[in-house]
Amino acid sequence: MTTPTPSTPAAGTEARTDVLIVGGGLGGVAAALAVCRAGHRAVLTEETDWIGGQSTAQAVPPDEHPWVEQFGVTASYRALREGIRDYYRRWYPLRAEARELTDLNPGAGRVSKLCHEPRAALAVLEGMLAPHRAAGRLTVLTEHRPVAAHTDGDRVRAVTLRDLRTGERHTVGAPFVLDATETGELLELAGVEHALGAEARAEHDEPHAPEQADPLNQQGITVCFALSHHEGEDHTIERPADYAYWRAYRPAFWPGPLLGFDAPDPRTLEPVGRTFVPNPAADPLAVAADQSADAGDKELWGFRRILARGMHRPGAFDSDVTLVNWPLNDYWDAPLVGLGEEGERRAVAGARELSRSLLYWLQTEAPRPDGGTGFPGLRPRGDVTGTADGLAKAAYVREARRIKAVTTVTERDVAMDLVGPYGGTRYPDSVGVGAYRIDLHPSTGGDNYVDIASVPFEIPLGALLPRRVTNLLPAGKNLGTTHVTNGCYRLHPVEWNVGEAAGALAAYCLAAGVTPHQVREEEKQLSDFLRRLDRQGVQRHWPDVRGY
Repeated sequence: MTTPTPSTPAAGTEARTDVLIVGGGLGGVAAALAVCRAGHRAVLTEETDWIGGQSTAQAVPPDEHPWVEQFGVTASYRALREGIRDYYRRWYPLRAEARELTDLNPGAGRVSKLCHEPRAALAVLEGMLAPHRAAGRLTVLTEHRPVAAHTDGDRVRAVTLRDLRTGERHTVGAPFVLDATETGELLELAGVEHALGAEARAEHDEPHAPEQADPLNQQGITVCFALSHHEGEDHTIERPADYAYWRAYRPAFWPGPLLGFDAPDPRTLEPVGRTFVPNPAADPLAVAADQSADAGDKELWGFRRILARGMHRPGAFDSDVTLVNWPLNDYWDAPLVGLGEEGERRAVAGARELSRSLLYWLQTEAPRPDGGTGFPGLRPRGDVTGTADGLAKAAYVREARRIKAVTTVTERDVAMDLVGPYGGTRYPDSVGVGAYRIDLHPSTGGDNYVDIASVPFEIPLGALLPRRVTNLLPAGKNLGTTHVTNGCYRLHPVEWNVGEAAGALAAYCLAAGVTPHQVREEEKQLSDFLRRLDRQGVQRHWPDVRGY
């Protein structure tokens, strides 16, 4: 049995803090920073041993809008981005012309203007939290998972956490509790009214919703992995146990076997061949990352490349490192959420086996440009992902439980074909902005991609307020969206913005002695709170982006 430290509650006792943030992904970290900047105490928990969620444990380079270098994110998110660039400038042997770039893209990947390794984001996030931990305002409990929520009427009084290393249970109580988990776990544990999976088309009059509601119809998850390539070497892994199944698997809506380089274009659904050439000779400084003009996923090696050897002095690296989050390893055989912990374990295990099978296929059977088959020189990079096998620590989760909110954002608020290119709902209680296509990956209900244009959108405060519960706030993908609009509200900068707004709201309510619902309903409280967000660098409305 471990001896409790000041940062770990004693087993069987209840610790107290001002704000409990359950889930240490990007939203959770942003929430913790907002709470601690306001001078309050916070406990931040995380299921893995890395904070950072999508950017670290899930290993996914950021999906961002085309104006990210100019506007459309919060000041603290911009600090994170610039911190990652400075990390490379300080510690990596960059070429002089790369080092001088203000918009340095370390991996020169096409998916993002800031493709980077997971450990770079982890180092910067840890640095951002460090002064608050040193001051005693912030306690971070990694490898802890919520197992119970204790409620008192319409309030969540405390949450019990299980230490995944020891099995011990710790209970933490707080006036405000934020659910920043990847799947909205607290909503289930606390009995907070929520939506799961796909709503029926008639519920919100959404053209792209299915006719019938199906809670188990959820976007597929992906267990990403990192690869480098070393010609003449053999890094072939052991044949996965389920390889024969995945090698023969051909979805009805797919142009060929899933383990193949032909896949639908997400926007047109037409079959498109992908290319795969490790370590291409082209200068990475010539790569332009702009998904609004080109999704960039047709050339797989460069799509999510996170380290480009050509960005550095000759001889510093003998290979690029690329991150495999492709159509080929999206897993939709079973839903992640809604079938209990055992169902979640089965889904993650299935996704891991699919990714291992894809790696083995790439090493042994994938067609090469020279007419041969297999790339045995592909080396899984566990040193990059912080694991033994090169797979990410956690599955990339695209869809969570979502609160039944005071304000629900629907397709009719954001879809360009419904609101026009300069339309979209504007909210007087906006607490942030975002922009991304409505991007739904193939789902466990058998749906193909839904990838349609959306307009730059706002995040209404009402989407952070449960209809009934008064002191629990969503701080990630679990805000008041639908299955459809989750497809554009789920990305890195929006998750950060939601978490930052939730943390700032909890801090404001602590200081003012009000509830989150009062802040929205009372004109003076709302005005004061929104001015506080403005001072903290939270952009709440879009400028006119025509001409950019």
